Amino acid sequence: MANFSKSVLLRFLNWKSRHLTHQQFLMFLSAIIGFIAGLGAVAIKNLTHFIQTLLQGKFIANYHDAFYFIFPIIGLFLTWLIIKFIFRRKVGHGIPTTLHAISQRKGIMRRYQMYASLITAPITVGFGGSVGLEGPTVATGASLGSNISRIFLLNQASRTLLIGCAAAGAMSSIFKAPIAAIIFAIEVFSLDLTLVSLLPLLLASVSAILTSYFFFGSEIILPFQLKDSFIISEVPYYILLGVLASLCSIYFTKTYFSINKLFGRIQSPFYRLTLAGLGLGLLIYFIPPLYGEGYNVINNLLQENYLEALGTNFFNAYLENFWVVIVLLAGLVIFKIVASSLTFSAGGVGGIFAPVLFMGSAMGHCFALLINHLKINNPISVSNFTLVGMAGLMAGVLHAPLTAIFLIAELTHGYELFIPLMITAAISFMITSQFQPHSVYTLELAARGELLTHNKDQTVLTLMNINSVIEKNFIPIKINLTLGDLIKEGVIKSNRNIFPVVDKKGIFLGIILLDDIRPIMFDQKLYDEVKVSDIMQRPPEIIDLRTDRTKDIMKKFQDSDAWNLPVVKDKKYIGFISKSKLLTAYRKKLIEVTV
Repeated sequence: MANFSKSVLLRFLNWKSRHLTHQQFLMFLSAIIGFIAGLGAVAIKNLTHFIQTLLQGKFIANYHDAFYFIFPIIGLFLTWLIIKFIFRRKVGHGIPTTLHAISQRKGIMRRYQMYASLITAPITVGFGGSVGLEGPTVATGASLGSNISRIFLLNQASRTLLIGCAAAGAMSSIFKAPIAAIIFAIEVFSLDLTLVSLLPLLLASVSAILTSYFFFGSEIILPFQLKDSFIISEVPYYILLGVLASLCSIYFTKTYFSINKLFGRIQSPFYRLTLAGLGLGLLIYFIPPLYGEGYNVINNLLQENYLEALGTNFFNAYLENFWVVIVLLAGLVIFKIVASSLTFSAGGVGGIFAPVLFMGSAMGHCFALLINHLKINNPISVSNFTLVGMAGLMAGVLHAPLTAIFLIAELTHGYELFIPLMITAAISFMITSQFQPHSVYTLELAARGELLTHNKDQTVLTLMNINSVIEKNFIPIKINLTLGDLIKEGVIKSNRNIFPVVDKKGIFLGIILLDDIRPIMFDQKLYDEVKVSDIMQRPPEIIDLRTDRTKDIMKKFQDSDAWNLPVVKDKKYIGFISKSKLLTAYRKKLIEVTV
């Protein structure tokens, strides 16, 4: 069977090479991947809703709502069991996992990732995990795109483009916003905006949205009808909303990483699950709107129905008090990211896109209610500010201002809010990026020097494999040897003019240059008198594999003006890197990435 499949594939590849150009084949594949990504979105959504229907229907009709705090723990436990005993590998958090695969694995994603999120994310969210489904949907589609490109032997540049197509298809299918989906793929995955990339992205986005219409009809995840037009007198308030969105964005990112770091110190996954799961259950018990994705809360806020959005809680008797409502809405903003971080810390699988929209809508709604209550000027549109608040937080947290603007514009079926969207998103992004240069998706990758950006040079440097340019045909010399030993063990046997000096444990100590010993190497009287330690010198720079990335290595060559630099790992000598070999590898990678 395997031989038959290979034979069919070879015949198809031969036919393709004769009848289709590379660009034509890419467009064909992008449409297929968009369709598959759309199916993935449909499957994840339907499975999640099926689980939610079971839990919220007749199955538990006789139980009190207070018992719902148990469900997230059950869902997290089931997810942990599936990952531990079925997949036996880590299931990443959607988009960060995909970005890591692009930067460090040449866009190659493991096959189990095609279905891992498809199973675990609906269980996490369906049982009440306070995360979204967008990230897992993108990861599922991206893995399918990656593995399809491997089947047809496509290069890294094409593989990355098809991963972007899968991301665009997933977002297009979920939100029915094809333009925003294309911009999302370009902004988040740092794709080049050229005609070569735009056509496949467009085909994938259209293919996915048609799939969504086929299965879901005209149903939209965030239905909204614009009631109030933009008024120029509201501009100062949109500016203030942008500033508030930037503060919330900084809070979001810091809280997310702080909580994950805190629970990351717990070695046992089971203890981590128990503690974080209990914390999540208690939060949802006291603040029911934090249960699940929260799109029902967002839609109620967009309809200016904050009483339905806040749901049944301990403060129902006091909801006639305006300040109680403001505090509760602010609580949704503050605690949603805490609930999401606890879900992730416990081992849940999901994304942060929905929590960002949730927090943004609550923030904008709370802000508008407060401004109207203070009666500073004419009343402002609460629904409009709820919507624009979502864009402001997206721009700040995800560092994707264009995606935020076009997504909200497409959801409202028009561009009447385009100016306030631009104002709020731009201010939020501008302020947030000053304090946090990277998004919540890319912060960890950037810290490790593994982040791809729109800067082509930076992208090539990130993708280069440093281990492939390390030369190891240098003869190490022990520190306790004499000049005579150096001549006999090193100079005679080596065709290199540099000799690394190490101790008995292989710890790198310095170098000896052939030019330094040439004046004395023929004076045999000095063979026993001169020690290696006497003629050893420190190199101008040392490359540490643990800490130095390609960009750092390039800078060290530039600053030191050296042609060869030693490489160490844990202080032990590994080899040398030459400037010429490094530049040759750079040119090859540049051609590979841009073709």
